[in-house]
Formats: sequence, structure tokens, C-alpha cells
Amino acid sequence: MEGLMLARVLRDLGPALPLRTLGWAFPDETTAALLLDGPGLEGRRNLVLSYRPPTPVVFLSRERLRGEPHNPFQRFLVARVRGELLRAEQLKLDRVIALHFGGESGFVDQAPTRLVFEVTGRNANLLVLEGGEGFEGRIVMAAREITGSRNRFRTVRTGGRYTPPPPYDKLDPRTVGEADAGALAALPVGRWRERLDGLGPLLGAELARRAGLRPDEAPGAAWPQALAALRALVQDPTVSEGVLQGGAREAARGEKAAALRKALREPLDKRLTLLRNQLSDVARAEAGLDDAARDRAEADLLMAYAHTIPAGAASALLPAFDGSGEQPLSLDPTLSAIQNAEKRYTRARRREEVYLRLAEREEGLRAELQEAEARLAALDTAELETLEALSAQLQTERPEKSPYGARFTTPGGFEVLVGRNNKENAALTHRLGKSMDHWFHAQGYPGSHVLVRSGGRDLDLPDILYAARLAAAHSKARGSSNVPVDYTRIKHVWRPRGAPAGQVHYTDQKTVFVDGTLPAEGSGVASG
Repeated sequence: MEGLMLARVLRDLGPALPLRTLGWAFPDETTAALLLDGPGLEGRRNLVLSYRPPTPVVFLSRERLRGEPHNPFQRFLVARVRGELLRAEQLKLDRVIALHFGGESGFVDQAPTRLVFEVTGRNANLLVLEGGEGFEGRIVMAAREITGSRNRFRTVRTGGRYTPPPPYDKLDPRTVGEADAGALAALPVGRWRERLDGLGPLLGAELARRAGLRPDEAPGAAWPQALAALRALVQDPTVSEGVLQGGAREAARGEKAAALRKALREPLDKRLTLLRNQLSDVARAEAGLDDAARDRAEADLLMAYAHTIPAGAASALLPAFDGSGEQPLSLDPTLSAIQNAEKRYTRARRREEVYLRLAEREEGLRAELQEAEARLAALDTAELETLEALSAQLQTERPEKSPYGARFTTPGGFEVLVGRNNKENAALTHRLGKSMDHWFHAQGYPGSHVLVRSGGRDLDLPDILYAARLAAAHSKARGSSNVPVDYTRIKHVWRPRGAPAGQVHYTDQKTVFVDGTLPAEGSGVASG
């Protein structure tokens, strides 16, 4: 149900308020009907709230409805949502309405409450809030509890704080004037709903029909008739039968496109976060070069004046090489002056090496970030067919899953398993791998264990390079060039006593140098 349709229901109801409530009926487990009575209604009517996803609706009906509560939420409505219906309001033209009840006095007094109906397709929900103004407040009970495991962006839980979905920043069709309509003249009329609040696929298609235009046709100079059709739609947001059928198909396509867009967006968002964090590491490493330069300068001073510094000194005041005066240095009193200098040289060298290693990856990271941002932006405008093709491509690009790690195949046809965490690394190396299978790991970098199930056979060079690139790409050296990767037989790999899962020692290894990028399936190309 779309925003303008909701506004029409509240517009019909509004002049009759406040109204007496004569009790609840429940035709099924996701429909609640409130019997209303008052002179403005010209008799009794049921306000029907059907909150079953994905097609929730609200409407006024003269039909006599019956039914006892089917679940605890419906029993709660009977017990707590009582008293006169004082007013009904809509969040702009969004698909969220609030019904305010006055409560009642009696043997057990019932406090005022608000009933919030989110008429939002697959996320439809009906909630009882404490009495108050607007759309925010404490949730007394919800028809559907939404936890973080189901939706990590928004939770709806009994006892929690309710915050409505943020309204869209769109034009209000009830106040659209000639200037606004003229600005929309170049936009296909079927897409006006992207700029107008309260219109969805059904009303968007109905607007095109009333304007006498195809949905993919821009009004151009005919924008006045499109504006007239819009104003008529605001007054009477009903949909013709032909549009209803076509709109239903469009709505189904829209729902499917939204689901695919969300599924494709999540891994891209994670990748963007990772790339930005890695670029931040580069910036921090670059800032560390100043510290490295200071350490080297201090180490040079210590080496030059080591003979003047007594053993056990905690500090020293040494003349600067540039004649700018004396420079204070803090020292480790347990080390000699030479050892303090060597400690500074080591620290400087480590900072410089970290920067060089990360700076080597910066260009590739920025290119990958730009590509990921472009792919993410393209999702917002992609049609359903494009999204389906992207989803199918993603499925084919994903390595085959296995209980023990990501699975690949070498150019020679050997199965390769890559551990995705310490537990899987330990399982591959100590449980699944046979003594003569081959084992790969990036030298000097934390990363995945890579097992080639060779069955005792020797590996050809393309197989070795393929597995080595997998090990490099699944390590902290990902994206670097000339990454050293060690490989040996499983029988030469062991876990030290008391070591955590995934930590090993190994012997009889050989080393190859490869790029830290994923190889193409079946390819063993490398640079080293």
C-alpha cells in the first residue's frame, strides 16, 4: 500500500474523529479490525489493519467482521488499546501511520496508547507505544520482534525505543506547483515516483495512464497534463484494473531488484571498509617516517658520542650536529650507549620497512577502491536484469565452499584448500592433510594455510605458483609484489607443544616469490 493511498484513508477518517471504539475483531492471525462508531461515519465501520507481509493494507469497511484473538499480541490489543480513537496521523507521506487512543477508566484503568502501523511491504509491523506525541516512544509490544540477527540496521523490540524509518527527501505531491512540474518535464513520467513522496510502482503506473503517456516517456512540453494527472491522483489515488495487474508485476520486480541490490551491496560495503582501512594504514605508516628520521638522528648522535656517556645513564645531553645547541636524549639505563643507538636504528628500520611495504600496495588499493565505489554506485541505477547478471557472476566467481576451507583447483587439476581462520588452518594441516600432500604459507606474514592434496605426487611449476599466489593473497601481504612463500610436505609441518591453533613450525621448505593477488582459476602466472 502506497503513501497517497494511506493519506486517502486518513483523510476519510479524520473529519469524524474522535470516535468511540466498540471492540476488536481478528479475522486471522495478522489482521485486526477495530469497530468504530460516531456521527461523522454515518454508522458503524471497521478500521481494518492487515499487517501480513508483503502486502499490508489499512482500510475502512462496513462489513461485519468477527474473530477471537489468535496470538498474544492480539490479546494485548484487546486488553490495552482501548478508549476513544482521538486522532490519526501519517509520517509525511511515508507508509507509517499512528493512531492515538485515549485510554479508559474502570475496574482496571488503561492508559492512553498509540498504535503505529508500518505499512512497509516485507517489513510490515504493528506496534503498541506508550501514549505521547509524534512517532517516537517506548514500545509496549510489537507484532513482530526485529532483532539484530534479522536486521543489523534497525531493531524493534518490546521495551525498546521506537524510532520510525527516516522519511524520504522528496517533493510532496499535494503541494507540487508548476515550477516543480516543469523541472520534472525531462524525467520519464514512470520515474516521477522517484522524486515524489507517497508514490510507488502502482501509483506511478496510474499517473502515466492518466497523463496519457507511456511510463518511459518524458512529458516535455506536455508537463501541464502530467501535473493535472498528478493533482487528480492526489484527490483519488485509486488504480485501474489494467494498471493494477501491470503494477503488481512491477512491484514484484521492484521487490526482487531491492533484495538483489541489498545482497550485492553488503560484500561491496565490507570491501570498501577494508580498503579504506588499508589506505589509512598507509597514511599512518607515512606519518611514522618522521619518527623514523628522528630515531636515526638520535642514533647517529649516540654513536658519535658513545664514549662520553657513562654506563647506566638514563639520559644524555649531546651537542647537535648542526650546531643548534644541545639535544636531550632519554636512554634505557640497562643498555649501553651503543645498544641504545642500535635499538633506535632497529625501530627506524622497522617503520621504514612497514611504509615501503604498504606504499607498494597504495596504487593498487586506490584503483581497487575506485572500482568498488563505481560498482556500488552502479547498483543504485541498475535494472533487474543487470542485477540478476551481476548476482550470477558473483556466484561463479565465488570459490566452492567446503567444511574445511575455500576450495580451488590448480592448473594440473589438484584440489587446493585455503584455511579461512585459525581453526580451519589447524584442521587442514593436522587432520585433513596427508603426510605427502603439499603445504604453503607466506613467509614472515600472518595468513592462511594452503593445502594441495597432491596424494604424494610432485607438483609442476604452474601448480606451485598457483598455490603460492593463493597463500600470498590470503595473507597480510595481499596486494604486494614479490611475496616470499614457503612450501613443503605436510610431514615436515608440526604444531609446537602448547601453541594456539594455526601456529606451526616447519622444515625442508622451498621458497618461491609471487604476487599477492588471486590467480585466475586454472592459471599459475606469477612474477617471481
